[in-house]
Amino acid sequence: MLVGWLQGKGLLDMFTIGVSLAVAAIPEGLPIVVTVTLALGVMRMVKKRAIVKKLPIVETLGCCNVICSDKTGTLTKNEMTVTHLFTADGLHVEVTGVGYNGTGEVLLHGEEIHGFSNTSVSKIVEAGCICNDAVIRNNTLMGRPTEGALIALAMKMGLEGQQQEYVRLEENPFSSEQKWMAVRCVHHTQQDQPGVYYMKGAYEQVIRFCSYYHSKGATLPLNHQQRELYQQQKSYMGSSGLRVLAFASGSEMGNLSFLGLVGIIDPPRSGVKEAVGTLISSGVAIKMITGDSQETAVSIAGRLGIYTKGSQSLSGEEVDQMDLQQLSQMVPRIVVFYRASPRHKLKIVKSLQNIGAVVAMTGDGVNDAVALKAADIGVAMGQTGTDVCKEAADMILVDDDFQTILSAIEEGKGIYNNIKNFVRFQLSTSIAALTLISLATLMNFPNPLNAMQILWINIIMDGPPAQSLGVEPVDKDVIRKPPRNVRDSILTRSLLIKVLVSALVIVCGTLFVFWRELQDNLITPRDTTMTFTCFVFFDMFNALSSRSQTRMVHEMGLCSNKMFCYAVLGSIMGQLAVIYFPPLQSVFQTESLSIFGKKDMLAH
Repeated sequence: MLVGWLQGKGLLDMFTIGVSLAVAAIPEGLPIVVTVTLALGVMRMVKKRAIVKKLPIVETLGCCNVICSDKTGTLTKNEMTVTHLFTADGLHVEVTGVGYNGTGEVLLHGEEIHGFSNTSVSKIVEAGCICNDAVIRNNTLMGRPTEGALIALAMKMGLEGQQQEYVRLEENPFSSEQKWMAVRCVHHTQQDQPGVYYMKGAYEQVIRFCSYYHSKGATLPLNHQQRELYQQQKSYMGSSGLRVLAFASGSEMGNLSFLGLVGIIDPPRSGVKEAVGTLISSGVAIKMITGDSQETAVSIAGRLGIYTKGSQSLSGEEVDQMDLQQLSQMVPRIVVFYRASPRHKLKIVKSLQNIGAVVAMTGDGVNDAVALKAADIGVAMGQTGTDVCKEAADMILVDDDFQTILSAIEEGKGIYNNIKNFVRFQLSTSIAALTLISLATLMNFPNPLNAMQILWINIIMDGPPAQSLGVEPVDKDVIRKPPRNVRDSILTRSLLIKVLVSALVIVCGTLFVFWRELQDNLITPRDTTMTFTCFVFFDMFNALSSRSQTRMVHEMGLCSNKMFCYAVLGSIMGQLAVIYFPPLQSVFQTESLSIFGKKDMLAH
């Protein structure tokens, strides 16, 4: 403005243009585009069965480089089915059938067992039925899936009625900390008796309460040899991917009789292995946290591609023994945390954050809430999650499916790219407008654009074409790119180079047209109209090239973003109205261009 005034140009004209440039230079559309882009991303994620409670989390998903996931229900189907029994006296029993119903058989040496035909087997099934809070009605489970599998086993043997035959006098409920459940019951015909304890839970916990074992209807002292046998069988069943439960009964809690082991299969969800492979190949580490035994956890993790050669596992007890600094040094190498409880999750999250990781943590219980709150992205389960857990989380998986996390990360990366595309378009247009006026002033040319024309360009810059860049479809290859560093600026070196190149092309092209029009040394409305229209059309091509940072227009598809096509078409129609509609001609100081003028502009 000062240079123009010193050159003898009108102070009011220069002031008006200066204010117009100041308005054009401020990217006031950026907050709107960011908010709308994030909101639209949230709406798209709802269709993919993920509910995001906080808008900034959508963008944070693109930075996530560690996912700590529960096993049961997230990586697996949480559809438990008993497939194998091992009795305390050494019998191996196979179980057929799936689902929460009585369809299937319990087979010993190929022959079906039913009712109390085999005491060793029926004792385990009876204990699993009595020490149980689940109910199956019309093939529908009400209760925990693990307990549902035990009721289904009892149905296959015709022993499901035992649950109603006993009156419960006392209960020690299951918890993730103690990993066992026990009840004291008495038969409804013998309610004057002290009752019998039935226990189920993790083998290493149940065996601590046992002094005897059950063998063909008799009770024998539990010796070291028997303990070794049970440990071997537990390890064998666990390494097959089975969740192993141990059962015991007796009149005193400290002197129970060991009844045997039950192996329950919980198959991995379809598509999870592929999702895990995609995430790991893109630089996202997956860590599985489960209450299961080491053998079971490692087996399932191996099937899903989480646990590979050279991977390590760590128990919840070992996590307790380490301080935060020791765990931080070790946690990058650990992919499976077994026999872990919710209180271990918080320590795992903090140890990962100590080494600069951006952590997503899944959870479903009340005790998981603290870890979910501490994680960068807390993910609650929509079906099995408690209200407390959902309240603490940033995102809720409606279907409890791990694949939904992959979709959410993909959406987060795509949204961030769309914001970068918008920033590129806005900055290049602003810089081009500022540079054009500045160069024209320094070269002592008349002003190529008047104040109203600059403001019209600003409307296009912040208007429909710019907004439509925020709804660009997510590039399918974006998920394969590594997570970005959370500390990285949005204005990277490559982005700035692209901005400057785009601005240079717009300025050079527009100045060339303006210079050609000025060869008669007279500035006319036609000259500014040609320059103005040239700038707008250059800007439309700039918007087209800003749709992607890595792909060409023909690779994306010209009409893949219909909103962008409509926005550009609307902007061109608006530009034609500014040129040819008389009331707007007087406002923008334009004049109609003949067909020769258009040809001339295109030739330039």
